[in-house]
Amino acid sequence: MVVTPGQSHDGRALELVLADIWVPRVGAGRPRTRPDAVLGDKAYSSRANRAMLRRRGIKMVIPEPSDQQANRKRRGSMGGRPPKLDRDSYKRRNVVERSLNLLKQWRALATRYDKNAVIYRAGAVLAAIVTWLRSS
Repeated sequence: MVVTPGQSHDGRALELVLADIWVPRVGAGRPRTRPDAVLGDKAYSSRANRAMLRRRGIKMVIPEPSDQQANRKRRGSMGGRPPKLDRDSYKRRNVVERSLNLLKQWRALATRYDKNAVIYRAGAVLAAIVTWLRSS
């Protein structure tokens, strides 16, 4: 992975994840490649990430860190408007976090023993199935 100057690893990772989205449609037509919204934590609130999501027409549910708020307020009217945040959607983000934490209880997934992506994904799917069957 090559990171361009001024772009964080998280920003590049977000771009790569969005490039891999491919959801088949129920009927005829091309698969969806653009999500309705991206929910993220404060680590993904960079200007580059916001600009990339805006270009692609994707709704952002990413809070602004306090240091960015202070810098924007310090600039006064030149600081621009604060980014819009849908608080209800952000509150539901914890469901995804808790689900991932359940999967990380599998030692092989948490420590990433499997370096091959296909094998790692198979382990994640297996862990999700077992977790789902136990909860039923």
